[in-house]
Amino acid sequence: MASSPTALSGDSSVGTWIDHPVGGPIIRDLLAQAGQSTDALRPVRRLAIKRLVKLSKGQFSQETIDTLVARAEAGDVPETAGGNIPAETVPESPADAAAERPEWVERIDSGRFSGKTVIVTGAGSGIGRATASRVAREGGRVIAVDISQERLDELAAEFADADIVAVRADITDDAAVAAIVAAAGDRIDGLANIAGIMDDMTPVGEVTDAVWKRVFSINVDGTMKLMRAVIPAMLAQGAGSIVNTASEAALRGSAAGVAYTASKHAVAGLTKSTAYMYGPSGIRVNAVAPGPTITNIEATFASALGAERVRSGMAVMPDAVESDALAASITFLLSDDGVNVNGVVLPSDGGWSAA
Repeated sequence: MASSPTALSGDSSVGTWIDHPVGGPIIRDLLAQAGQSTDALRPVRRLAIKRLVKLSKGQFSQETIDTLVARAEAGDVPETAGGNIPAETVPESPADAAAERPEWVERIDSGRFSGKTVIVTGAGSGIGRATASRVAREGGRVIAVDISQERLDELAAEFADADIVAVRADITDDAAVAAIVAAAGDRIDGLANIAGIMDDMTPVGEVTDAVWKRVFSINVDGTMKLMRAVIPAMLAQGAGSIVNTASEAALRGSAAGVAYTASKHAVAGLTKSTAYMYGPSGIRVNAVAPGPTITNIEATFASALGAERVRSGMAVMPDAVESDALAASITFLLSDDGVNVNGVVLPSDGGWSAA
């Protein structure tokens, strides 16, 4: 006797919903009304469907989730006659057939950053916010830097008991960089250079001067300026850790347009040169190369060629992860746990760079 399908809830993963005999048609019906297929949810298959309320920026409301659950409980499978909800007959791969992996759960190492001051840029959202909050929750004093005061206020409010100094600043501005260092004070134990922007996926034959200059100004100039600014304090104390944010685009040519790709290759060069120069002085400099991550940095395609080639290169891209997973890699390198690691560009990409 066949067993009944598992009951669905807001805690069920997106993949469980899609593969469910009742939930699948309901999800496909909802997506079809917006002109999309379940491919749009592929990067978040392993997340609980209720997480989409926060991640979708309004496209999935709590009311939508509640309605989906109610329809599933009632067995309200939409009519498929007329081909309005096409069946998705993708051949099952060995990976698809395997048991669904459990969600990774962050584990806080209390006291890992006690007594340390760490500057984190881009701290208002995404990977920067996740890194700032983790350092703070692990006992560190965080100089949280972002261009948005509103996002900084939200961070400080959520972690009101933590030692977070919010600094609204443009990391490309020399006076702002000086203000960041002043807010940190005499001791700077760590710098996480996370602020950055994406390009518009244009190849070199189509890239504009404006896109090139803006991407390099933030991704390279801003990163360099903060590195340069913290070196004196780290030299004076004989220790320090800098972690830059590179990208899969620092390792390959198929992940973005020419401006972003070149900028992240430059970040890798900044990392390795500085690690070599200052390693004997007790300063470790590393970079993390994130793979697909759910952040507020959105890609745009201003080039038909760029869109075609980049999407082709992403055919083997693994599922996206949330920013907490990248913060785990970054804080490892920032902390004393990374004591013997210097000058590396660490892919934190679910194996994408091995494909």
